[in-house]
Amino acid sequence: MNEEQRWIFIAELDGVLLKGGVTLSEWCSFIVREADLAFVAGANLAAIITAMAGIETYLRSEYGGDRRLSLYELIEKSPISEVLRRDIHILRKYRNRWVHVSDPHDDSDILAYPEKYEIELEAKAKVAVRTLRCTIYENQWV
Repeated sequence: MNEEQRWIFIAELDGVLLKGGVTLSEWCSFIVREADLAFVAGANLAAIITAMAGIETYLRSEYGGDRRLSLYELIEKSPISEVLRRDIHILRKYRNRWVHVSDPHDDSDILAYPEKYEIELEAKAKVAVRTLRCTIYENQWV
């Protein structure tokens, strides 16, 4: 996808998912914008990580009174649909594989097949942008 196609992808998600209005904290709005900019620029890993930050920020602002909750606990305690909860956990686990690399010296596969990882990251970035929007649009007012 090129930059224009990525903006169209975001606009189409908004058109499908946003049926009313939402109120977001300024922190959350800022992070969502950063996730979008990373996605459009093709910085797929940055888009995934930032989208998860946006999801966490939204859940904390809406449901997470206790700041000591881990992200896992926050997702589990939030009153969101089971489908959304599952999707966020899948994205969280994927993000964790990149953020918490268990053996950074075991890099032969990524050196030999970087395009495999680039394709995978692009697909997951699309999922991340969608999951972020499903999260921030989950409590709309009309």
